[in-house]
Amino acid sequence: MDEVVLQNSQVNLRLNEIQLLLSEKRTSLSALQAGIALLALPLSVVSFLVATSSLYAVLEVLYLLAPLLALCMVLIGLGSYLVMRAILRIQGYDRKIKTIEESDVIVRDLLDID
Repeated sequence: MDEVVLQNSQVNLRLNEIQLLLSEKRTSLSALQAGIALLALPLSVVSFLVATSSLYAVLEVLYLLAPLLALCMVLIGLGSYLVMRAILRIQGYDRKIKTIEESDVIVRDLLDID
């Protein structure tokens, strides 16, 4: 009886670990989404500036364009950082889940989808 209870608690512990890793993966996916949005914003701004470039002279509004383009560069850097960080974390969580799956037969049978 004690062995069955111990085995069930170990399986529950493994499943809770996997649930925790999956919730962390979901958080990283949200960070990935935010990073992609931060990358899309400067592209929209620059494409708008290019589309309306016939309406202004660049040298006359350079004092406005320079800070705007600097802000776009900062957003591109931040977005790139968030995307790369999220991708690396997602891969790490997948590796940890795979390790848990390979170490426990019961969990592997539960997680086997194919």
